[in-house]
Amino acid sequence: MKQNALYLPYGCILRQATSGDKWPIILLVLSAKLDPTQLRWQQFWIIESNSNVIACGQLRSFSGVQELGSLVVAPAWRGRGLGSLLTQHLINQATEPLYLECLGEKLAQFYSHFGFVPVAFENLPQSLKRKFRVSHLAKKLVKVPVVFMEYRNSEV
Repeated sequence: MKQNALYLPYGCILRQATSGDKWPIILLVLSAKLDPTQLRWQQFWIIESNSNVIACGQLRSFSGVQELGSLVVAPAWRGRGLGSLLTQHLINQATEPLYLECLGEKLAQFYSHFGFVPVAFENLPQSLKRKFRVSHLAKKLVKVPVVFMEYRNSEV
């Protein structure tokens, strides 16, 4: 699927995170109620406005695969395409097969626009099964609506 051109709002900058972005990233991730335990600022790309981190996402590397994760846009900046722009940028940065886990059908639909498709836990690479094991257990036991997805570039 060919993506339409995405543009940053005036005054916004997309860049790799630096050590000074560590706490703004953690606070943004916590504000979205995402898991803050595996955050490494070195893996993040951020969008900033007036020196404030307004969006972030990370590309984590595992054995032979990568995970797109911790994608958050500050509430005041939602609806302006920043999540889409950051998602596409992280896809473009990926150098290995790319996966993600998200919560709920609405997010799964969002990521499907970029070429992600749902994948069964059993079909995940071994290195991701270890990471996603707790989510999978929560899905089975208490019906948490976790969706595991794999990026499949449809421009083959």
